[in-house]
Amino acid sequence: MHLDFPTILVFATLITGLIWGGYALMNRGKRAAADGGANEEPLLVEYSRSFFPIILLVLVIRSFLAEPFRIPSGSMMPTLLDGDFILVNKFSYGLRLPMFNTKILDLGAPKTGDVIVFRYPKDPSINYIKRVVGVPGDHVEYHNKVLYINGKEMPQQLDGVYMGDGGGVSSTGDSLRLENLGGVNHNILVKTDYMPRDFQWDVREGEYFVMGDNRDNSQDSRFWGTVPDSNLVGKAYMIWMNWDWSASSVISWRRIGTKVH
Repeated sequence: MHLDFPTILVFATLITGLIWGGYALMNRGKRAAADGGANEEPLLVEYSRSFFPIILLVLVIRSFLAEPFRIPSGSMMPTLLDGDFILVNKFSYGLRLPMFNTKILDLGAPKTGDVIVFRYPKDPSINYIKRVVGVPGDHVEYHNKVLYINGKEMPQQLDGVYMGDGGGVSSTGDSLRLENLGGVNHNILVKTDYMPRDFQWDVREGEYFVMGDNRDNSQDSRFWGTVPDSNLVGKAYMIWMNWDWSASSVISWRRIGTKVH
């Protein structure tokens, strides 16, 4: 079993709950001492009683409502920058049991253009974030750095030259483009001096084809295949903090509170 933070939370909730609850059941019939004093709880029980509701609340929020993630690379630039901290909606694509990742309630599925967090298919202990470009039944093609979905071109417009900062300075000079991905408008980066990596793919049922917005600097479905539904974590929806020591401004205040789209 992989000992990640959700697993630790589950065990911490279980252990503190058993200690506090077990002690309460064993001492249910006892009363205060005859001299009017109160029964003192052992220190371990006192700590368990104090921490159990807090740990349980954190577990519920992280498992079923929202979970924070940090962007560790520039593969989703310019939408997300190295140093962005985002919140992920955990119930957009169904409620899943923590630790086991088993779906217990189906509430929807990713749509073309969604920015999703998922467990990397080749190593589920690692979380990735990419944009969905193909859903089940789609035929996805990429020719000369332009996407085609079911034979229809996803149009791009030149939007200037990208000027990077901090962790993204290496992308300075890349072509900044506005892509219309099935009605979802978002910016992408393209290195015009890089050879295009053309491909085509039929997306099977229960799988999703994903790509980074930094098209020539992203390890995505072009290299390792599709994302199974069972690997979905949630939908990215907001940047709540940005922190990049190498940037001209360590904290980018204008990015805080920005919606991810």
